[in-house]
Amino acid sequence: MDKAAFLPFFLNLMAESEKYTTPASLAVDALLCLAVFVYFLLIFRSHVPATDPKWVYLWAAYGSACMTGVFWLALQMFRVVVRFHRESKK
Repeated sequence: MDKAAFLPFFLNLMAESEKYTTPASLAVDALLCLAVFVYFLLIFRSHVPATDPKWVYLWAAYGSACMTGVFWLALQMFRVVVRFHRESKK
């Protein structure tokens, strides 16, 4: 496979290095993720089959961390789709 054939493709990708994240968007993401983490923590506490409060909060926090990660990925995908939709209308 000839590597020179793919070179223009990668140069075009490198040229489009526009920054889309701002400190304000990072702060909003952090606050939303923190709120979602606390919400899931409160929900998952009742679903942990343990009697010791330390274990209940530990396993609820593990589950909440996973769900918060999924929420963060969904939020980033939503932002990309909204940005693409706005730019395609121009």
